Amino acid sequence: MSNVMELALGIMTALGGFVDIGELVFALEAGAKFGYTLLWVVVAGTVGIALFGEMAGRIAAVLKKPAFEIIRDHFGFNKAIVVLVASNLVNLLTCAAEIGGMAIILQLVFGANYRLMLVAAAGLLLVTVFVLPFRWLERVFGLLGLTLLVYAVAAVQLGPDWADAARGLVPHLPGPDMPGLDIYAYYVVGLLSSILMPYEIYFYSSGGIEDEWTPKDLLINKITAGAGFALGGLLTMALIVVGALVFLPGGIDPQRLSSVLMGASVPLGKAGFLVALAGIFFAVGGAAVETALSAGYNVAQFFGLAWGKRHKPREVPLFTLCWMAAIVLGTAIAASGANPVEIVEYSVIFAVVVLPFTYYPILRLADSRQAMGRHVNSPLIRVLGWAYFVLICIVAAAAIPLLVATHMGRG
Repeated sequence: MSNVMELALGIMTALGGFVDIGELVFALEAGAKFGYTLLWVVVAGTVGIALFGEMAGRIAAVLKKPAFEIIRDHFGFNKAIVVLVASNLVNLLTCAAEIGGMAIILQLVFGANYRLMLVAAAGLLLVTVFVLPFRWLERVFGLLGLTLLVYAVAAVQLGPDWADAARGLVPHLPGPDMPGLDIYAYYVVGLLSSILMPYEIYFYSSGGIEDEWTPKDLLINKITAGAGFALGGLLTMALIVVGALVFLPGGIDPQRLSSVLMGASVPLGKAGFLVALAGIFFAVGGAAVETALSAGYNVAQFFGLAWGKRHKPREVPLFTLCWMAAIVLGTAIAASGANPVEIVEYSVIFAVVVLPFTYYPILRLADSRQAMGRHVNSPLIRVLGWAYFVLICIVAAAAIPLLVATHMGRG
């Protein structure tokens, strides 16, 4: 019975933490600009994150090795420290965007000053992460973040042409009345990166060790990664459908979180607005927790020091200092006046540049029969893993040029 509960909670928390502010932004904008045309990207990205999440979780269960220990062992200290700095800069930008998103929601609820709400959001995160054990952090933010499923209800309520939507699952070029190929390519890269964000792997891998997974938990890992991320992918598709039906007809570009809320309130009224408000708050709050903790995980794992919420804060001082610093510095960035949506777009595009250096060591180790024994990648996982790694490298090479050429997708 405990295993069944663990499995159910794992699937729900994976779903609740899947959609952060990056996915909200890119999914709704993709629907608003290209209708259903980019649904295939969500399928591709979801398979990729489930694939690498399962590998990272399997390594954590079998070898007790988290992501950044794997990266350090593969690249060596001098090269891996560059990956560490780049990864944590992306974490910091993402954390700043998530805290900014929380502050906007609080501002909408209480009507208070934005910077005051930033301080409130940061204080809430600091206290929550400090007090709650790891499993309760997963459950509180993950389960409450499930209220984002209101967008799936909204998508159905809007009555899409399901045959037309199904055609979006097959890769094809945008129509003549849509933005050009360069902007299309930018949103392909942005959507893929928002789904494959490296912090998800850092957190998932470390979480498996925090939850004391062993080889007996490999089935739970496989189903959690597969079903949890798949459900998250379906929610992302729902966001694209909402963008296509609510914003595309009016030529509206949902650049603000208030626009995102409109996507639920148009078909579902005030109830949809309120549930979406809660969903966004807990989803971006959960992502802020994940990015902050990932900063602590990465640094402590890199230097071979004790880490994790299973220890008291004074027993893991560097880990504790790093996750607290991520929240404080993220709040400072958000307080600079930058739009959280713009911050997250930069963080998502820069994140894809880090992806190859995160995924390659994990793929190599999961592929090693000497290290993994009978838990080595199956032939299918091996082929898919290398195919996705090639795709990730292509996307990483295109990310920055597309960001510059399209002015962040604005044309």
